[in-house]
Amino acid sequence: MGIPTEPIGSIPRSAEVLAALASGGDAAAAQDIAIAETIRRLEEVGSPVVTDGEQSKPSFATYPIAGLDSLAPDGAVIPFADGHTRQLPRLTAGPFRYQHHAVDYLRAAQSIAQVPVKQAVIAPSALSLLYPGEGIAGYSREQFLDDLVNEAEADIRGCLDTGAHVVQLDFTEGRLSLKLDPSGGVLDDFIALNNRVLERFSATERARIGVHSCPGGDQDSTHSLDVDYAQLLPKLFQLRAGNFYIQLASEAEPDKVLAIAADHLPPEARLFVGVTDPIDPQVETPEQVRDRVLAAARYVPVDRLGTCDDCGFSPFADDTSTSRDTAFAKISARIRGTALASEQLGA
Repeated sequence: MGIPTEPIGSIPRSAEVLAALASGGDAAAAQDIAIAETIRRLEEVGSPVVTDGEQSKPSFATYPIAGLDSLAPDGAVIPFADGHTRQLPRLTAGPFRYQHHAVDYLRAAQSIAQVPVKQAVIAPSALSLLYPGEGIAGYSREQFLDDLVNEAEADIRGCLDTGAHVVQLDFTEGRLSLKLDPSGGVLDDFIALNNRVLERFSATERARIGVHSCPGGDQDSTHSLDVDYAQLLPKLFQLRAGNFYIQLASEAEPDKVLAIAADHLPPEARLFVGVTDPIDPQVETPEQVRDRVLAAARYVPVDRLGTCDDCGFSPFADDTSTSRDTAFAKISARIRGTALASEQLGA
């Protein structure tokens, strides 16, 4: 079947979705149309696995808590290299419960798609940032984390049980944590928390669970590309997952990254390497993608290698820095280039 290739998740929202969101009205009808169009276009360029492009998610991170009453707007701030920021809400009371589960997005996509559907979910480590440093009266951090682990497990298990091709945990905060805490203590806590969830699944189930890591990608900027990847990768591969999706196309020293990855990748896991850069407006050629795959194959056995985009094209709904046409052109190049490499490698 060749080297597998998968999208990471988000595709820029359609103009109709953006207009509906801007008007403050009900965007559901526009989102349904955009989901169908997104899946159709992915299938037309030959994507063997599709997503719904997150057309109906407010963001990759906040979909579970949209509509939760016990939130204040002044939570953790995420600074990006170009000066803009994103701010998470702050939890004000417990118990913590998801308001929306990813399985609902999955079912909608499966009703349309003709090929397997992948579902992205937010890692529990990201949602752990909702709990305030000063605590919440009557609701301890330990109680919150217990609730969070239960909710995250349910989010993943619902998708697995409904037939997702793979469930991908978005873990962009991993590299960012090293910028905020160079000692690595926060990263260690993130890894431990995510493993509390992952260890609840069998080895067979974990073979269909993956973790995506990147330095962020929003409005053509990143939040942690200046953090040495070497600090993250050994700990990233401690996560009990069967697949890892890592940003690589935009990395300054891809050979260094691949060497570290090859040394630490668990023997039962597959490594998907980013071969297209969603932030770069230049569309890669299939030949460029082919060469990136061939370079990765010098370090990672072909039977444990896959390709992906570096990150989602529009993790936040209002990010219009990349057009839909550019996103699909890059995805097409990824698919065609991966096929060229597969042929050359005899995969």
